[in-house]
Amino acid sequence: MSDRKPRVLILGGGFGGMYAALEFERALARGANLDVTLVNRDNFFLFTPMLHEVAASDLDITNIVSPVRKLLRRVTFFHGDIESIDLVNKRVGLSHGHEEHCHSLPYDHLVLALGSTTNFFNLPGLADRALTMKSLDDAIFLRNRMIANLEEADFECCAPLRAPLLNFVVAGGGFAGVETIAGINDFLREAVRFYPHLREDMLRVILVHPGKMILPELGEKLGAYAQRKLVERNVEVHSNCKVTAVTDREVTLSDGTTITTNTLVWTAGTSPNSLLDTLSCAKQRGRVLVNECLEVPEWPGVWALGDCAVVPDRKTGRPHPPTAQHALREGKVAAQNILAAIRGDRKKPFLFSTLGLLAPIGKRTGVANILGVNFSGFIAWWLWRTIYLMKLPRFEKKVRVALDWTLDLLFSKDLVQFRTVRPATLSLAEEEPERQASPALVGAGIEQVR
Repeated sequence: MSDRKPRVLILGGGFGGMYAALEFERALARGANLDVTLVNRDNFFLFTPMLHEVAASDLDITNIVSPVRKLLRRVTFFHGDIESIDLVNKRVGLSHGHEEHCHSLPYDHLVLALGSTTNFFNLPGLADRALTMKSLDDAIFLRNRMIANLEEADFECCAPLRAPLLNFVVAGGGFAGVETIAGINDFLREAVRFYPHLREDMLRVILVHPGKMILPELGEKLGAYAQRKLVERNVEVHSNCKVTAVTDREVTLSDGTTITTNTLVWTAGTSPNSLLDTLSCAKQRGRVLVNECLEVPEWPGVWALGDCAVVPDRKTGRPHPPTAQHALREGKVAAQNILAAIRGDRKKPFLFSTLGLLAPIGKRTGVANILGVNFSGFIAWWLWRTIYLMKLPRFEKKVRVALDWTLDLLFSKDLVQFRTVRPATLSLAEEEPERQASPALVGAGIEQVR
């Protein structure tokens, strides 16, 4: 009889994958005899509900991320990219490091928690020109773009050249789009007063939504309230409208509007991870079909959850929505069912109903539906911050975020642009002794060049 531990491999460190790993972490602390590895391309867990607050300079960059190695002490972490998945031979091809070293990891149980990617719907030029809001890099890039545009516009004396710098478009009126446009609007209208050659009426902040009302998940009443509040704060809302063309300087809408801008944030669609296309299992619109226990039926030992899975809901007859509150619970149930399968115990189905939906819409107001009860205004905003602060992993991060929010009541937003490009260096060639300058003069010269 083999003494080898069962090997569990989790692919993806989003809500589903991380909470599966955390459930295994607790099981290992209780003495479970198995080998668990989490694979993710980032060495941190990103709390995506607060991503727009980083872009809007409400939160410090690192306060919504938790290092994986501080969250997981018993679960092995592999920092790298997933290259291939071989379901037949039960192996996953990985690469990592600057040299892209290749590894092939075997597994007995595989958890697919690969999340989703942005869907650009094959609109020409959109993928190359649009900004997205799915990663920490995206939030930092958007913040940098807004500040860079303000800096350039402040010294641009020709009015026609200012327009693309001061017009900002967000496509998509769901949660991500509304939270992003609200954050952008608050940031820009507070920041513009620090630029002497700019005025608030020069700004145009535009939300494009293909439906009749924004935030359709919250119902018509709350959607109408959110739209009205955004319009009151000078956000232009184009409903029943789509982006039809994109160039370096213009965005064209289906209602005939042409907007001169260099900033289009795309939140209007997602697609399952492209790695799923390589798998020979049943799928629906690119997402893996699983049973109620989150198993891929025709592949024993393979499990899927979150955005990359179609999880049936016996109560409604429809799939569970691909939201964070579902994904994290699916992660826990998948881990518990894997442990049950290893022990030979009975597995349990995933049963969960949405507890509530919340969205901040700027200026300390929000909209929320919790257990069927609608909230709007300040109380909804307060509920959003309270609930998500409680959900944020690690006490240290909770304290840092709470402190940032407290200071935000007292001070204005930072206008610091974070550059990630390595600065240029000056290399001084060896010269004749009589031509060499003193160290002090050389240092002064370098400072001038920089």
